[in-house]
Amino acid sequence: MSPVHHTIDYVEISTDDLAAAKAFYELAFGWQFNDYGPDYAGIRAASGDGEVGGLAASGTPTPGGPLVLLYSDDLDASVAAVEGAGGTVTSGPYEFPGGRRFEFSDPGGTVLGVWASS
Repeated sequence: MSPVHHTIDYVEISTDDLAAAKAFYELAFGWQFNDYGPDYAGIRAASGDGEVGGLAASGTPTPGGPLVLLYSDDLDASVAAVEGAGGTVTSGPYEFPGGRRFEFSDPGGTVLGVWASS
């Protein structure tokens, strides 16, 4: 399935122990992973077509839960839209394997991310 502009597309779960998190989710739910180095593993879609999320060894997991990522056809326009609506870009835009992304805080303090394939 192709990503759809400005829809929820990916969920990132923070962990302080990537190997243990992979072992847990594989045993508990049968998840399979695409490894992208020592700090990141993509969660493969059950269909085998693409990924639905990732495990990020980015430090201590937070009570707020996973990072929800939206897809964008035009990342720079999405940055402008977030800022124009009163949101604050908290990280990026930056390159990552597979594209570019940024994270933002909405006016209520909820943090989300937006990514684009180019």
